[in-house]
Amino acid sequence: MRDTATAHGLLPPRDPGPVDLDAAERAARDFLRHLGVALDAEAAEQTPGRMARAYAELLAPRPFSLTTFPNDHGYEGFVIARDIPVHSVCEHHFLPFTGVAHVGYLPGSRIVGLSKLARVVEHFSRRPQVQERLTQQIASCLTEELDADAVGVVVEAEHLCMSMRGVQASGSATTTSAMLGSLGKDAELRREFLALINPTRPGP
Repeated sequence: MRDTATAHGLLPPRDPGPVDLDAAERAARDFLRHLGVALDAEAAEQTPGRMARAYAELLAPRPFSLTTFPNDHGYEGFVIARDIPVHSVCEHHFLPFTGVAHVGYLPGSRIVGLSKLARVVEHFSRRPQVQERLTQQIASCLTEELDADAVGVVVEAEHLCMSMRGVQASGSATTTSAMLGSLGKDAELRREFLALINPTRPGP
């Protein structure tokens, strides 16, 4: 899938270049030592390698094709996937943030395989991110690829850079939303969408 976020100017063009795990491991070892972390114990001697591989995985989205199909039956209701896991890395402190995304759209002429909604979330999560931009990228991608009448994305996440350092607000969650197309204009439609993604809570 082409990087719709770059096309929309939401993310600077990037060339991630080849991954060099050996160099990353050496750098991780130096980084930890300079922070005073002892690595001579048996349990810690492989930590720099594990650290390098973990971040390589966090920053590597799996390639996929956003397969769409004709809306042959003329379906006009919402298509919503709730509680899609979000795992990303804050670009300011390089600490993880995790949570869920609720993604929905009103089909136009095309629909998408349901698993692909989760893959779109993963695609934009696996890079240094801020939650606001991540939310907008998911919504913009689906709007363009599906030519949808309306797209809504709500992301709820806990940021370790907020809960483990600084203010140390453990358990706090940040919510961001993007409402494109009809959802951005029609308050009643927006209430319906929010009620569907939060069936136990009334919409605003």
